[in-house]
Parts: sequence; structure tokens; C-alpha cells
Amino acid sequence: MKILQANKFFFPNGGSETVMFQEREFLLGLGNETVDFSMEDPRNLDSPYKASFVRTQDYRSRQGKLTKVMSAVQFIHSREAANKMASLVRKTRPDIVHCHNIYHQLTPSIIGAAKLFGIPVVLTLHDYKLVCPTYNRLRGGQPCSACLTGNFREALVHRCASGSFGKSALLYVEATVQRWMGNYEKVDAYIAPSRFMSEAIAHRVPKERIHLLYNGVGTDLVQGSGADDGYALYLGRLSSEKGVGSLLVAHESSGGAWPLVVAGTGPLEADLRSQYKKAKFIGHVTGDELRDVIDRAAVIVVPSEWYENCPMSVLEAMAYGKPVVGSRIGGIPELVADGETGLLFEPGNKDDLAAAMARLMGAPELRRQLGQAARKRVEEEFSLAKHNAGLMNVYKSVLGG
Repeated sequence: MKILQANKFFFPNGGSETVMFQEREFLLGLGNETVDFSMEDPRNLDSPYKASFVRTQDYRSRQGKLTKVMSAVQFIHSREAANKMASLVRKTRPDIVHCHNIYHQLTPSIIGAAKLFGIPVVLTLHDYKLVCPTYNRLRGGQPCSACLTGNFREALVHRCASGSFGKSALLYVEATVQRWMGNYEKVDAYIAPSRFMSEAIAHRVPKERIHLLYNGVGTDLVQGSGADDGYALYLGRLSSEKGVGSLLVAHESSGGAWPLVVAGTGPLEADLRSQYKKAKFIGHVTGDELRDVIDRAAVIVVPSEWYENCPMSVLEAMAYGKPVVGSRIGGIPELVADGETGLLFEPGNKDDLAAAMARLMGAPELRRQLGQAARKRVEEEFSLAKHNAGLMNVYKSVLGG
């Protein structure tokens, strides 16, 4: 079988790339062929198909008026990406085109290009782009469902793109044009990594084309040492929707009764570092340092205040045998079994979070029990092997197998 994988980035950049490269490695390991389609970037991994990648698109750079207009058109519908996709499909003749994150840089134009050749298209829903012009379902920093009905005008009225009328207008036009062009509707199978996502996307596409397939983690490659150095760990972007501010307030209110390590960077980093002195900020960590800081943690905290999909951070924590304290929002409750593999609390409720932390941080034996249960749950429900088996079932369904 030959699978063409399309994603705007061809280097490790986030959760969507983690999933794509995991699947690519699995498919190649089975003797399948993979064809890569992405955007040029000096950080890209090597690919025999890099000559077919589209030119770099950086919409954040300063531009003149004419260039801005041309960029806006390219942002919505990339003729270059559509033409290069058509050429690559014609040359390689894949059995399936599997799209991951494609909007803005590649655009849904590539879906239509693939369908012109009668190629089945699979789309993994890493975020809410199909039902939210800004993709994150946030309005003024709060979770929002206004556009689920298809009335994308809400994003314009409320200036959901960073409070900017211009940016919000562009995203509104993009969403409206894409719905009119119908490229997303041409997808044969949508992979939803959480039940929460599948229910959201069902507002736009037929339920029978939606396949629930949780992300997976390679449990055979991750073996925690059982260490517990007594600190709680937050690992992620330092931004408001991630709830790190609420976590730091809860920690401060406890008088720093339990050690808190904050790993990551983001727009709030400077303010948080200056305001919360009792927490230990260690910045961005990778590789062995990242694995070690997770392995030695007592608890992993995921205090998100937006509709998380299927966060890899939760699955990775469980693979290390760590209990997770997570907010009861989005797809997180589908991963964390409250009272069995971790504890859930109401998002943004600092008192609820502080109580959950106090309960776990004062009970090493409870942490050990929940951590063991978390490891067992991830092995049984969220292993990479189970994800890969589900992926093959999705492929078979669109190929008529």
C-alpha cells in the first residue's frame, strides 16, 4: 500500500507531528510506501519528495498592501499546493492521501486536488478548524461553542482572533469560502482522537464518516523507574488557555506546601516567573532531560482551560506510571479515570485544583497506586499498537476492504 501523508510541517513541532511521524514509521515498518507532502523549512527532516514541497509561507512577517492581498488569497486557497499535490499524485499514484494539519500553509485545496484523481482522503482532526475559524474554540480566553452551528460570523463579531478585526475577518472569510468550496466535505474518513472531538465535528460532517481513534504512545519504549522525588510537574506552553496561571495561584495559596516544577516557555513566561517565586521554572526541556524530569515527578498536572483534544502529555505521563491531575474539559476525562488513574477538577477552579493537589501530594502510597493503574490503562487502551491497528482499519474502510 502507498500512503501520501500531508502536513504543513515536516519536523517535530507539536502533537500532530508526533502522531504523523509515529504513523509514518509504523507504515514503513510494515513494508508500505509513504509519500511526503509538506512545506519547505530548514528544520525539515530529509525526504525524497522535498522537491514537491510548497514554498515557505510565513503570514506573520511584515508585508506591503499588494503582498498582503496576495497572501490572503494564498492563505485561503493555495494554487501552488493544489498544483504540486496534483503533480505528486500523478507521479506516485498513492492508494490513500492522509492529511494532518494542512490549513493556511497547504490549505484544503490539496483535498480537492487528490479527489480529482479518485484517491480516498483521510483527515486527522488535530484541532477544531472545521467548526471554529480560529481552530481553538476560545472567545476572549474562554471556551466557546458559538460556531458549532456553522454561523462563522460569530468569530468576526467577537473578534476572536487576538481581538483583531482584520485577522478575524480573514479567518471568517476563509471559513466561509472553504464551506462554499466543499473541500473538507470531500474527505472520505475523519479521524477524531477523542469522543469530544467526534461529537463536535458531527455538527458539520456525516457521523458515519467519523472514526474515533485515540492517539497512542509507545509503551514498549517507555519504562518508568518508579522514582518519586515529591514534586508536581507542569509540562507545556505557558499561555492562559493552558491553565498554568490557575495552577500557580493554587500553589501559592498552599504556601508552597508541595514543590512545583514548571517546564516550558510561552507568552506568559516572564510575568509568571516574576510573580510566582515559590515555583521552579526550568524552561524548555527535551531529550533525556525531559524524560528524566517526567520520570522523577510525583504527579503530572494538566490544568487546561480550553477544549483539549487528546493531549500526548497525558498519555506520556501515564506511560511513565504517573498519576495525572487534570481539568474536567474536552478530551481529558476520556483519558484520566477520576479516582483510579488520577484526579479531575473543574477547569479554572483554583480551590478544586488546590484540594486535588493536596490530596495527592500528601499521599505517596495513593500516588503509587494511581500511577500503576495509569500505566495499566495506557497499555490496554492507548498503546501505539492499538492506535496503529485502528489506523489500518480506517484505511481498509476507505479502500473498500
